[in-house]
Amino acid sequence: MRIGVPREIKNHEYRVGMTPASVRELNDHGHEVQVETGAGAAIGFSDSDYEKAGAVILDSAREIYGESGMIVKVKEPQAGEREWLTGNHTLFTYLHLAPDEEQTRDLVHSGALCIAYETVTDGRGRLPLLAPMSEVAGRMSVQAGAHCLEKSMGGRGVLLGGVPGVPPARVTLVGGGVVGQNALAVAVGMGADVTVIDRNMDVLRYLDQLYGNRITTLFSTSVALEQAVIHSDLVIGGVLIPGASAPRLLTREMIRQMPEGSVIVDVAIDQGGCAETSRPTTHAEPTFVEEGVIHYCVANMPGAVARTSTLALNNVTLPFIVALADKGPKQALLGDPHLMKGLNVCNGEITYQPVAEARGYSYREPGMALQGK
Repeated sequence: MRIGVPREIKNHEYRVGMTPASVRELNDHGHEVQVETGAGAAIGFSDSDYEKAGAVILDSAREIYGESGMIVKVKEPQAGEREWLTGNHTLFTYLHLAPDEEQTRDLVHSGALCIAYETVTDGRGRLPLLAPMSEVAGRMSVQAGAHCLEKSMGGRGVLLGGVPGVPPARVTLVGGGVVGQNALAVAVGMGADVTVIDRNMDVLRYLDQLYGNRITTLFSTSVALEQAVIHSDLVIGGVLIPGASAPRLLTREMIRQMPEGSVIVDVAIDQGGCAETSRPTTHAEPTFVEEGVIHYCVANMPGAVARTSTLALNNVTLPFIVALADKGPKQALLGDPHLMKGLNVCNGEITYQPVAEARGYSYREPGMALQGK
């Protein structure tokens, strides 16, 4: 199979779909990988590195799309890229379609087979291709929030860990999943006063056993959430419904009652955000102020640590890329129910139910769509 790796063009996105090591692996399996010139240059992977691994370097993304059967990316294809997708393509990348009407429409019209990293599962129902970026984003969310709390950034002027004689910042983590647990490790390590809110008692028990009286755990009710949020210096939103729009748990009324200069880091922004006041931002302009509260809502947060993120992502995507190339997309999907969960769009139909519901499309069972039945 011929696999294409275009350079990412989203604002301040420096990650790349495949590292030279991944290219070498595909090359060893007898496949040709075409990489757009400069695709990995920003994170230390030169065209020469890719050529030594067996890649063919092409001058433009248009060539990549024109000559490759499978496109491997990191972020969703931007509007200009989507014009090059056809029914002959398999697209393997993060998509986050539920809150994105234009992308959903374009991918449906393209006829391409589109597999979303974020909805591929494993045998325990986890999301193995989303997990490493959630780990990165969770850890970054605390350092981003701490920076935004500085007075020079418009924040309250609060040090996350405090100092002797002065209390630490109050941090509320909404969601105790992968994002929340990674944020928790950093926030506790920095000495913050941390509260974790979740609806899963097993998660809360696990975190309580792990951290003991260093943290507070709360079962999520409207009252508990409101009381925690309005007294917080920093709120980190890490809620997730796989493939669906994030629930808007943080209401404008709650946010209005937060202290002036407090901070919200909405890690769920890729799926629409968990705060009513959130809207996507970029690394170029990462924050805005709404109701007196600083909002950090960067949709590709792990892109700021692009080398770490790329290596972590390739660790988990490579086996699936190899399977899709070795077996062909159709057989690879039909033979792996966990990879099949990643199929969001196929032959002009929506094959992931939460996306269909969010965007108002008819849902088509993925196996049926794949086999044209």
